[in-house]
Amino acid sequence: MSDAPLVEKAEPTEARPNKTNRRKMLLAGTALVFAAGLCLAAPQFAFAQASANARTSDGSILPFPPKPSASVAGATLQESKLMPFPADNRLPKDAPNILIIMLDDVGFGLPDTFGGPIHTPTFTRLANGGIGYNTFHTTSICSPTRASLLTGRNHQRVGSGTIAERAVNWDGYTGRIPRTSATIAKVLGNYGYKTGAFGKWHNTPATETTAMGPFTLWPTGEGIGFDYFYGFLAGETSQWEPRLTENFNAVEPPHDEKYHLSEDLADKAISWLRKYRAYTPDKPFLMYWAPGAAHGPHHIFKEWADKYKGKFDQGWDALREATFKRQKELGWIPANTKLTPRDPSMAGWDSIPAPQREFQTRLMEIFAGFTEHADVQAGKIIDELERLGLRDNTLVFYIFGDNGSSAEGQHGTISELLAQNNIPNTMEQQFAALKELGGLDALGTAKTDNMYHAGWAWAGSTPLRSTKLVAAHFGGTRNPLVISWPKGIKPDKMPRTQFHHVNDIAPTLYDVLGIKPPKMVDGFVQDPIDGVSMKYTFASAKAPGQKRTQYFDNNGSRGVYHDGWFASTFGPFVPWDTPGSVERVNKWDANKDVWELYDLRNDFSQADDLAARNPKKLAEMKALFLKEAKANKAFPIGAGNWLRLHPGDRVKTPYSSWQFDASTVRMPEFTAPGLGRVSNHVTVEAQIGENATGVLYALGGFSGGLTLFMDKGELVYEYNMMEIERYTVRSKDKIAPGKRKIEIDTAIAKPGAPAEVVLKVDGGEVGRVTVRRTVPAAFTASESFDVGIDLGSPVSPVYFDRRPFKFDGKIEKVVVTVK
Repeated sequence: MSDAPLVEKAEPTEARPNKTNRRKMLLAGTALVFAAGLCLAAPQFAFAQASANARTSDGSILPFPPKPSASVAGATLQESKLMPFPADNRLPKDAPNILIIMLDDVGFGLPDTFGGPIHTPTFTRLANGGIGYNTFHTTSICSPTRASLLTGRNHQRVGSGTIAERAVNWDGYTGRIPRTSATIAKVLGNYGYKTGAFGKWHNTPATETTAMGPFTLWPTGEGIGFDYFYGFLAGETSQWEPRLTENFNAVEPPHDEKYHLSEDLADKAISWLRKYRAYTPDKPFLMYWAPGAAHGPHHIFKEWADKYKGKFDQGWDALREATFKRQKELGWIPANTKLTPRDPSMAGWDSIPAPQREFQTRLMEIFAGFTEHADVQAGKIIDELERLGLRDNTLVFYIFGDNGSSAEGQHGTISELLAQNNIPNTMEQQFAALKELGGLDALGTAKTDNMYHAGWAWAGSTPLRSTKLVAAHFGGTRNPLVISWPKGIKPDKMPRTQFHHVNDIAPTLYDVLGIKPPKMVDGFVQDPIDGVSMKYTFASAKAPGQKRTQYFDNNGSRGVYHDGWFASTFGPFVPWDTPGSVERVNKWDANKDVWELYDLRNDFSQADDLAARNPKKLAEMKALFLKEAKANKAFPIGAGNWLRLHPGDRVKTPYSSWQFDASTVRMPEFTAPGLGRVSNHVTVEAQIGENATGVLYALGGFSGGLTLFMDKGELVYEYNMMEIERYTVRSKDKIAPGKRKIEIDTAIAKPGAPAEVVLKVDGGEVGRVTVRRTVPAAFTASESFDVGIDLGSPVSPVYFDRRPFKFDGKIEKVVVTVK
């Protein structure tokens, strides 16, 4: 197997030439010119001709036609000789299958595999048959970790300095993985791998997720390269009513009480494996399986949550101490590790009023059941690999989390996007709303978007400091990793302690396969790979670490690792106090941040700050961070906080007016009119029947949104302010049958301000309501705007049991104007 870089076929960089241009080229005998530097060194790569390019007069690139056949074509069959097609094999004979499993928002101290409180049988099974890493790191946040994993580059180098929905127009924060950083799906696919992705994606620009695309950066788009995708494009979704996509098509889950997204994802992955085994058994596969669990909302069947009944009654402080003790007993952490203290700004369990504790413990029980359930689904895939005879030569990477446990539930919540919107609220408001929904039994169901208290997230990061979104502390970035490959790795209980990062997965794969990253892909010169191979650790737990430097940055929380030292600064954003962070961000000056310094060779948990004792080393590390940040497009530091100060600058559609009809469904909220956050006027022209019933239009879901619907002839408008406040107006009289012009006028002075909503029918006012406060950013992460129906999670409890509550009349058009 040659180590020459793979050069893939070139594709158009702008637009594909149309058929007329293609015909002209062929008829004119257009000369085909080899692109400089694209020749392959390895003659066994039979597709070498595809690496050269021809450029048309309009600048488009076309691949060369295939080489002439080796067969002899005489005038007749008798004078001809047929040669077989050449074998198309560009991989080692025993190239392994590859399975990457990555859970969501689960921290270092959670799996019982390594001392945590949550049962993870699949993680344990793979650890017992493989090797574990206790100093493996992520970026501290969703989209950036995934982009880094898929490309082998640092997150800001590939435009992913923050989540897709918070993208802003600085190079490191655009939310667009560049074509200059090809994914493992694209590279391995060109080597012959069959590739499939399942579950959470979160790497497509938020405004490019409608049925009209563009599809380039969708999982199966030409810019990413998976053969197949089944999952959701957004950062989160309901586990009961997920907003699913299969390749480029929207998919509706069944309305079935037995349905759960994690189970669906396992079933679809298994189905794909069976097709792979049946149709292309001679090819290896790459599967990326990343369920939404255990990201909020925490949704799981009651019986799974009940498995943990009473197991967290001691609270998060005591849980952390118990986990720490088990971690040491198992040898998962060094014997000299110190248990770091709780941040003074985070509530201790003793401060939680006794009447609230049942609510807080139930939230953790639900989270634990949700996490275990997801791990069990991953086990079904492993079982299927064994059944198909594929397990022995399948290289499995099981990454326990894309970042640390999430503190975004703040004080415990029934509506987790309250924090993302910086909406102040009280526990009394939460409990009052929960009572209307059915009390504690409603938690974990489709009626709540519940998420646990930040204290549980901190306990889930034991023994480390902080949580998800903190890049300065390992509670946000350190996640357990298990690698298992029966044919290639001997099981070993000794933890791998070499410092590694999620950007090291891609180069590890290339190293295992004996190939080098391509220098050009689809006509795009490639960015350098930032990660280093971990293959050297497979056979030796004590091998000297080969990763010398790695920077971290998210929301102004930042740090840098170099040769055993780590320097960092917390930044202005406190994940467990999102509303309070606005003022801190507003006053923040990155140049005045106080830095910390740690010697990781003797300090696993960042317990001993050496900054005051070693100012020279600290200065060196701060200078190194700036060098790395500049090289990786991390400037301006703190760009991820921009939208916390300027929510109006969020990525959104460029349009100010639209015309819809009943064919408009599944329009993602980030592409839809901002009906709940800016002034707007909506006109609905519809044929209304006697006692008309059903949704005219809806935006969002049960955890937040707005809806206009008919209910037994009455016109109803509801503004669902994140479940804790609902504002409803109903026409005094039934709307007369016939063709009607319905108008909704909404006046909002600024995002988050009150709204005055007026309903008119045929020019006459039929109702109005004042919404005391509105949602400034987004109702949901994945729900949609629908006309004539409310797909997914229903906005209103009025028709919750009648969903999707399709309108029984005829909607001729819906015209929306944003003022």
